[in-house]
Amino acid sequence: MRDVVIDALDGLKAKDVQEIDVRGKSSVADLMVVASGTSTRHVKSLADEVVKKAKQAGLPPIGVEGQREAEWVLVDLGDVIVHVMLPRTREFYGLERLWTVGDAEYAAAV
Repeated sequence: MRDVVIDALDGLKAKDVQEIDVRGKSSVADLMVVASGTSTRHVKSLADEVVKKAKQAGLPPIGVEGQREAEWVLVDLGDVIVHVMLPRTREFYGLERLWTVGDAEYAAAV
């Protein structure tokens, strides 16, 4: 599923795609993918593409939230959670910082 998500995001030129391993930190998912879009239309298109590619792979999403406003769209694919956000929304909520507190690997990469 990770490859399906990354390919979908790359295909529509998502900005600053980050993968966060949340195994051991969350019982809900193993991987979180955070990406930015350049506008609400781009954010919605990116999320729609992830949903489309997941369905084509035989793994339809469990849920999709935030499509109407499209400042932050969450796509729940079970083991993989995808967050597509506007840059200002992404900066404000700081998901990467929240989910990587204490991770030496992530700190070294940033």
